[in-house]
Amino acid sequence: MAAIKMVEEEEAAGTVKDVYEEIKETFGIDFVPNLYKVMAPNPAYLEANWNKVKAVMIESEHLDRLTKEIIAVAVSAVNSCDY
Repeated sequence: MAAIKMVEEEEAAGTVKDVYEEIKETFGIDFVPNLYKVMAPNPAYLEANWNKVKAVMIESEHLDRLTKEIIAVAVSAVNSCDY
């Protein structure tokens, strides 16, 4: 039994559904990553975190997006993150 409830795409409604659609459109993917699905039981938390990701990774132009993603992967590797 899963310890963390995820809101699957077919269950999403309201704010969660809107954020899911924006995530897929922004990243150019046809699925919602599990990271966001585990935030979705609390729609305000999901929306706040998505807005942070957009502000830092998408909208900020101090570094290009690829460089920011490479840094994120490097930090995850250093921290032995399996996800």
